[in-house]
Amino acid sequence: MGQSDLRICFVGDSFVNGTGDPECLGWAGRLCAAARRAGHDLTYYNLGVRRETSADIRARWEREVRSRLPEGADNRVVFSFGANDATLEEGRPRVTADRSIEHARAMLTSARTSYPVLMVGPPPTADAQKNERLATLSAGFAKVCRELDVPYLDVLGPLEASGTWVREAAAGDGSHPGAAGYAELACLVRGWAAWAAWLR
Repeated sequence: MGQSDLRICFVGDSFVNGTGDPECLGWAGRLCAAARRAGHDLTYYNLGVRRETSADIRARWEREVRSRLPEGADNRVVFSFGANDATLEEGRPRVTADRSIEHARAMLTSARTSYPVLMVGPPPTADAQKNERLATLSAGFAKVCRELDVPYLDVLGPLEASGTWVREAAAGDGSHPGAAGYAELACLVRGWAAWAAWLR
């Protein structure tokens, strides 16, 4: 069932990494574990790095992805970032929304010339004001993805509405959930038509 030698790089920040998950799977690990249980021959690379902004990710993604996705394989890339850009330092976001969107456009424009690409938006935190900044970012990312014909999944609203992610984040470091939060995000991506199309 499924493609032969499907290889997927998940590129992003601590949420891609799965920071805070006691099971060390995060949403990307759960997503790919489910795909393998369904019979897909899939190799999964987690390229999430804690505290990294879109600028940091832009500087490294291509080199790291290229070394893991050889010619001849069924190669794919999923991007997800933004939370660290919206974090305030000395009263200002680490990366302005305009610059974040510029970085996203550059990465997606380059990546889509070589690979099928998806983008998952930034998830919420326990900080309502930060979530407002993330909503602005998510809307900007969604616009760029529409322009580039890259499927985009906004997870901010659904995760805020359910409450599980935010409750776990509040009980932890204020940003990262535990196992249930990551499982919920994995479920959102599993139910996304763009992801399902990759596994036909």
